Amino acid sequence: MADVGQELLNVPFPEMVVKLASAIAEGQYQLDLVSCEIAKLMSTNKVTLPSLTEADGEYETTMLGAGFQPTFYQFTDTIIEVKMAISMSKTTEKSVSASAKAKFGCFSASVNASYSSKYSYSVEGSSLLRTKITPVPPNSFLQNYLDLKSELMQKEIKELMGKTEEALNNEEGVA
Repeated sequence: MADVGQELLNVPFPEMVVKLASAIAEGQYQLDLVSCEIAKLMSTNKVTLPSLTEADGEYETTMLGAGFQPTFYQFTDTIIEVKMAISMSKTTEKSVSASAKAKFGCFSASVNASYSSKYSYSVEGSSLLRTKITPVPPNSFLQNYLDLKSELMQKEIKELMGKTEEALNNEEGVA
């Protein structure tokens, strides 16, 4: 009979850990790519905001110019839990016959309900893989880049507002 302790050691736990870590690394890479793509879209896609100087006027800027930033995510907590129950028993059948011949042979059987009940074989197992993803700020390089881009766009807004106010003042002076 095989040792139950050995059966537990046969669980490919190191392989599960490596595969999970690789999946997390690949997932993190994909999450970062998506966040960078969203940052690009936010720097090119225009949004329309109401004008601060004209009652029915509008101002067009990008989402970054309006102060939005992409969200980045990071895997922060991962758990692998494996539960297993193994029980085995062995039955031996002996018979005595009139002939003195000994017979040897191999026997294999799929484990099904009949086999399990005849030989008292049972295995139970369950596993759980759980990971947690949380939002995090962009790295310092990208954060500085986004801040500079936002500042440049806000400077454009101020210049445009100054020109609008100047035009309004000129109209009032003419009237």
